[in-house]
Amino acid sequence: MTKRIFVAIDDSATSQKALDEAIRIGKALGGILCIATATDEGPLTQHGMGLGSYIDIDKIKTEMRQSNTALLNQAIATASAAGCTAEQLLIEPSQRRVAEMIADAAAQWNADLIVVGTHGRRGVERMLVGSVAENLVRIATTSLMLVRDK
Repeated sequence: MTKRIFVAIDDSATSQKALDEAIRIGKALGGILCIATATDEGPLTQHGMGLGSYIDIDKIKTEMRQSNTALLNQAIATASAAGCTAEQLLIEPSQRRVAEMIADAAAQWNADLIVVGTHGRRGVERMLVGSVAENLVRIATTSLMLVRDK
């Protein structure tokens, strides 16, 4: 039975829908949520060559961490207000893809289900932006629920 629900969020509308769905499932099944977000520093490290002379990369990393912490605090408040038991996890940045960080964190937390939002991008947009959800489908060893915006 699904009792441990891991929901990965960011600041998108689809992520909010995934959180809402995870809360609904958690309440219905009497489960616990782990609301997580991963800080993706990849663009800073991949394209950071020379940027250090124009911007303060450490300051941006600190601001990203603060923003993600605030996002998690708001999500925990939403879950609590709905009467759902939840804890939060700020997944530390690494040199791996976000999907790998999420899959590993969910496995370490012993999740029964991972819930994530998906934008349903296609074609060139998917190629340029990528898809954390698509990568999770390929690598996650835990059951996975994708929540669409529409």
